[in-house]
Amino acid sequence: MLRKIFINQKTASHTQIAGVQFLITFRHKPSSYVCVLGSHATLMVNFILLTCIYLSRALHQETRYLLLANTLIADVLFLIFHLAKELCNAFGIEVSWIVCEFLIAVTSTAYCSAILSITLMVADTFAAVRWPLKYRELFPPARTHRILLGMWLFAAIYPLTLVIMIEDSSSHSRTLNMCLVLIYLGVMKTDTVGDHLYFTVCGIVCAMLISYCYIRLYMVTKTQGIWQSRFSRARVTLLVHGFLLFLYFAPGFVFNIEIILFHRKDINQDVQVWISIINMSVLMLLPRACAPYLYGLRYREIQETLMQLLKNRRPNQITIS
Repeated sequence: MLRKIFINQKTASHTQIAGVQFLITFRHKPSSYVCVLGSHATLMVNFILLTCIYLSRALHQETRYLLLANTLIADVLFLIFHLAKELCNAFGIEVSWIVCEFLIAVTSTAYCSAILSITLMVADTFAAVRWPLKYRELFPPARTHRILLGMWLFAAIYPLTLVIMIEDSSSHSRTLNMCLVLIYLGVMKTDTVGDHLYFTVCGIVCAMLISYCYIRLYMVTKTQGIWQSRFSRARVTLLVHGFLLFLYFAPGFVFNIEIILFHRKDINQDVQVWISIINMSVLMLLPRACAPYLYGLRYREIQETLMQLLKNRRPNQITIS
């Protein structure tokens, strides 16, 4: 229904289009307030963790902390541009078609980069346990930077390709009241089979690699006794990482469902709107709100660096007062 309305804007009635836009705008406003508060708090914690990593010479020379910092950077970019898009939608701010393209492309790239980055984090943990003596030689900082650069380029290829594939050049002169991914795909004159293949194949490959690494980690370390205790650090870490990985992958799965429902004419329009709102305003933000605490602050080195930064600031505050 949404696709029919926005593709055939010339033949559709202005009343129908205005009704759909009002429906989405009205339902976005309550969730947007939550997005603003949650995004600001998450951004502040992410910046603190990034400061701890890059101010410590020892931390930003290790591969695992570089991968963690890359995940946090991807989350920061996603939150900033996603928040800007959500606020424009909630308050009915008209944006040009080029701006909408840019916001969607950047958020898609940041989301894919976060998925690839946490996959590399699992692979890095597996390599450190499986080949402890050769690990430093396999992943020096310079090679890690090249891998991360290639990962960002790979994540940006498909969103940029979608932008280039738009055939209707006249759409760039229009302004949109709503900047939504499904509307963006609906205006394009291409099928969404490529979207299914891209997200499905990437999700399956990353999930298979993560599962393989965790299974192999368990097989390698099961004789060391770290899994015997019910509340051992290994069990808790696996549970926490598994939960966080589920939160990161869930929005991509829901987005695939959105694309399927997008082509169904028998699906109520309210169902599509609510699924889109829940996915963008809740599911997309949950992993980014939990990652700084479940990933970053669980590292003892980061905790120690943060405590040192806080201790160094206390004498200055006392002297000033």
